[in-house]
Amino acid sequence: MDPLLLVILGPTGSGKTALSIKLAGHFEGEIVSCDSVAVYREFEIGTAKPSREERARIRHHLIDVAGPAEDFTAGDYARLARKAAADIRDRGKLPIVAGGTGLYLRALIDGLFEGPTRSDQLRIRLRRRADQMTIRHLHRVLSRLDPEAAAKIHPNDTPKLIRAIEVCLLAGERLTVMWDKGRDALTGFRILRVGLDPEREQLYQRINDRCALMFQNGLIEETQRLLLAYQSPDIELRDDSRPIARALGSLGYRQVVQYLRGEMTQPVALLAAQQAHRNYAKRQLTWFRREPDVSWFAGFGDDHQIQAKVAATIELELKKTDGARDRAQVSRI
Repeated sequence: MDPLLLVILGPTGSGKTALSIKLAGHFEGEIVSCDSVAVYREFEIGTAKPSREERARIRHHLIDVAGPAEDFTAGDYARLARKAAADIRDRGKLPIVAGGTGLYLRALIDGLFEGPTRSDQLRIRLRRRADQMTIRHLHRVLSRLDPEAAAKIHPNDTPKLIRAIEVCLLAGERLTVMWDKGRDALTGFRILRVGLDPEREQLYQRINDRCALMFQNGLIEETQRLLLAYQSPDIELRDDSRPIARALGSLGYRQVVQYLRGEMTQPVALLAAQQAHRNYAKRQLTWFRREPDVSWFAGFGDDHQIQAKVAATIELELKKTDGARDRAQVSRI
């Protein structure tokens, strides 16, 4: 029987980090972060990354692995996360994938379609077209090539738009057709999915409190420092030499950027960030409900009773592995 891979999923603010750290300490595990913003260096306060003390106590992977101006894709994540999980397994430890980016998790477990190799020349042409005609021009181009893909990609998400158009032009097929083709699913693990589903009003209160704490702890100052070196992705200025940092368009940072531009007051920016995080939590739960074979727990990951229940579930799964190993040893005698 394959060794265990533990996946902890759930909405933002549900306590995935606290639960993963507790379980990693109990089961000699290491944590593979599954967060599309935590991969970027220099983004600290608004990402709710595990603290440096927590990372010193329990080894974490896939945090701070990309520069702020790098394009880091779900494919990049899947490749690095699979390598990290295999390394953890081969050293006899429990790999624990924890985070709320559903697309990254799907790429890790189910794999991605085998698309055409990137064309730097085509990408440069498309980006220049976006500069000349506005970003939304790319969305209109994709709508003609693949309406279904265009409906799933935000009009301001330049990297995804460029990749989708690139696939359509180079492969001669719609991106959505290629999505339906065979994928390179993860092998070598038995996957245990654990989901956190706390009571909705309590979750929203935690989200509101965490956003307020980010503002108090220096999110505005951090965003100001980042804007000195990088552009925000929602307004790309052709005569600006600063590279674009996509994560400046993520939750919390986006609202602070709007405040710093004078588009809203600080109290309104906080309220907008809180609302955006609550909406994101709803979308995450909708996404994760489609994940197969999830063991759901109605509570927060820092609740000792929830931690004990999840630990008991893991113990049962590990006994299956030990039992299969013992049976295999007996059969060889």
